[in-house]
Amino acid sequence: MPLIMIIYYVICVYLIALLLWNFIKEKKSVNDMLLYLLVLIPLILRVLRVK
Repeated sequence: MPLIMIIYYVICVYLIALLLWNFIKEKKSVNDMLLYLLVLIPLILRVLRVK
């Protein structure tokens, strides 16, 4: 795999970890939790290489 592709996947995994952390910490707003999930879905699909 080219270096750029590896860096891309590392950034995606990092963003997934940050969003999951914020999702777990969020206790007040259900709307924010749903927004975190909506952002997570495409990132997870990219890391799994699903189109």
